Amino acid sequence: MGAAPRYKRVVLKLSGAAFAGEGDAGLEPSRVSFVAGEVADARAAGAQVAVVVGGGNVVRGREAAALGWPQLAVDHMGMLATVVNALALKEGLAQLGVPAAVLNAFDVGECCERYRPERAHELLEEGATTIFAGGTGRPFFSTDTAAALRACELDADAMLKATGVAGIYDRDPKEGGEAKLVASLSYDDVIAQNLAVMDAAAAALCRDHNIPLVVFYLYDAGNIGKIIRGEKLGTHVG
Repeated sequence: MGAAPRYKRVVLKLSGAAFAGEGDAGLEPSRVSFVAGEVADARAAGAQVAVVVGGGNVVRGREAAALGWPQLAVDHMGMLATVVNALALKEGLAQLGVPAAVLNAFDVGECCERYRPERAHELLEEGATTIFAGGTGRPFFSTDTAAALRACELDADAMLKATGVAGIYDRDPKEGGEAKLVASLSYDDVIAQNLAVMDAAAAALCRDHNIPLVVFYLYDAGNIGKIIRGEKLGTHVG
């Protein structure tokens, strides 16, 4: 019998880029399959896994805003985009024999259920991976804030944020020069330094409800399972 997981219930935050093809746009089936495999590995490590998905591979807020579209309209499009990614992930998990359900923050017909905390608890206890779409259900809030909110509502042991870099650095690696990975810091540091890892509303929610955050690199196979098993990867916040 394996060792008990460090985290028994986690909320995994995935950006739309996790599902994207070339240019971080559209849906790439091989990416969906990879992410599904990583979620399956996390479940095999003994954790209950809830997933919050972004939608930037379908609708990019900054690019749409640059066209002069109002944020209200762009945010509504973005929330619908997350439903596409959530349904894709559900099907990717189904191919692996992993039970999963999509709960959306607002009604979208028969393709998925409406989110209720009680229903999410029930599904997780039954062993189903629960995928949350629609953000918070309201415009002007990021999917990071939605992930933090769901983590609070579900009494999650941790929030895991998958990214394309190894964690949080002391400077932007893209700006050149040597950037050092920060092993740990507080939510107050994230808020005070306006670090781009998550918005202030999400950071404050996690801080006030004592939910640790792990920021890590998604694209090394097995990283999510390693974190759940207790290995130190990425940056720990909280």
